[in-house]
Amino acid sequence: MIDIENEVFNTVANALRAIYGDGISIDGEYVESPSVFPSVSLVEGDNSEVETNRTLARLPETAANLMYTANVYSNKATGKKTEAKAIMDVVDECMHKLGFRRTMRSQLPNVDRTIYRVTARYTQIFQKF
Repeated sequence: MIDIENEVFNTVANALRAIYGDGISIDGEYVESPSVFPSVSLVEGDNSEVETNRTLARLPETAANLMYTANVYSNKATGKKTEAKAIMDVVDECMHKLGFRRTMRSQLPNVDRTIYRVTARYTQIFQKF
C-alpha cells in the first residue's frame, strides 16, 4: 500500500508552525471541538488502489487515489473568519505544492457555534515510480 500520510501531514504542519509557532494546534485526526485555538486537523479520508493497478495485478502497488480533509478552527472574539481563512490558505498552498487538487472549500457549521470552521477537501492520484 502506498502511504504518504506522514509526508503530507509534516509538510503542512511545518509550514503552519513556521508562521504560527507553538500558537497553533495541528492534528492528524478529526477533532470535533478543539481545546487549543487556532486548530487544524488534516485527515486522510481515502487511500484506494487505482483500477489499473488491479487490472494489471501490479505488485507492489504503483498508484493510489488519495483524499485528505482539512478543518481549520478559530474562536477569536473578532476576526475568527479572517484567521481561519488565512490558515486555510497556507494549507491550500502546501497541498497544491504536493500535487493535490482542491475539490471543495466551505464554511461548515461547528458543533460549538462560537467556533468558526472552514473545511477543504483535496484529491490526487499518487503514482510511485
